[in-house]
Amino acid sequence: MIKTVLNVDGMMCGMCEAHMNDAIRNNFKVKKVSSSHKKGTTEVVSEESLNPEVLKSVISEMGYELKDISEEEYKKKGLFSK
Repeated sequence: MIKTVLNVDGMMCGMCEAHMNDAIRNNFKVKKVSSSHKKGTTEVVSEESLNPEVLKSVISEMGYELKDISEEEYKKKGLFSK
């Protein structure tokens, strides 16, 4: 699993976060997605890497700007994750 962190400029409120989450879910196969307008980030957990060009296109169509993308291996945390 891969955790992708997107730095997004333009999210101003909780509705922006919801719209971003919906757009990511509708365009990519993801396990989990969460956005924070305060941090200006969207975190996506997926089985495969996300196409950066498609991400940029989807985000710009919504009126936001994708500033940066970073990926790392996702390790599930929790009581039964050992």
